[in-house]
Amino acid sequence: MSSYNFMTNALLKKTNFHFKKKFGQNFIFDENILKSIVERSDIKSNSLVIEIGPGAGGLTRFLATKAKKVLCYEIDLELKPILLENLKLFDNIEIIYDDFLKRNINKDIKINYDNIYMIANLPYYITTPIITKIINDNIKINEIVIMVQKEVGQRFMASPGQKSYNSLTIFLDYYFEIKKLFNVSKNVFFPKPKIDSMVISLKRRDKLKLVLKDENLFFDLVRDAFKYKRKNLRNNLRKYNLKVIEDELKKHNLDLMVRAENLSIEQLGDISNKLKSSS
Repeated sequence: MSSYNFMTNALLKKTNFHFKKKFGQNFIFDENILKSIVERSDIKSNSLVIEIGPGAGGLTRFLATKAKKVLCYEIDLELKPILLENLKLFDNIEIIYDDFLKRNINKDIKINYDNIYMIANLPYYITTPIITKIINDNIKINEIVIMVQKEVGQRFMASPGQKSYNSLTIFLDYYFEIKKLFNVSKNVFFPKPKIDSMVISLKRRDKLKLVLKDENLFFDLVRDAFKYKRKNLRNNLRKYNLKVIEDELKKHNLDLMVRAENLSIEQLGDISNKLKSSS
């Protein structure tokens, strides 16, 4: 056990810290894995790294050696004395004790950086809201490197026809180039979760995946198409012009009996554009 891990365990006991299931708290102390996350993130000079949920500061320490500044958001105030002690040697770390989802992140980023990354170990329940906020608030993040539950990572990278392919897959594919970096065993966490994790990279596309006539229409269509997973498009898309959808599907040798899980993002984009043109 490293001196840092020994000290952190002592601090957790001294402060009588209790892991909170509602925050999805599972800390990782394996320094080889933490180093690998930072190395695979390829943090450039004059960069800001945003970390959500630094926990006891294990990953934060390694990020601070690479980035010009690390901006952390921690919702659990009980971690404050532990983070103050563990990170006291660094002068380039700022910790905001607040809910990331309620912050104006662009205001929190006070100066310009050449690159902005988000690197974090995220619980499942908050992963999608965080990524959605980054997009909707137009936070200029170049790359997101996150550790998520393995099944979540598989969903993010799924292909048409796979069981885990859904509307979220398409949403992310539209904005990001997604790739798996490596798997992480559940045995390196404390408390130990039920399933393994995966570290993935979401690199912001320089050019969006599709040329859409109406982005809102496209995402409404995608959500509706996947609303009832076992139903076909004829049933899920009744509120749309089914004749237009059927004509577009015929170009791909498909019909309204097809399920959304068998359509590519490009095919759904074509349907959306055709619906917009016919309206």
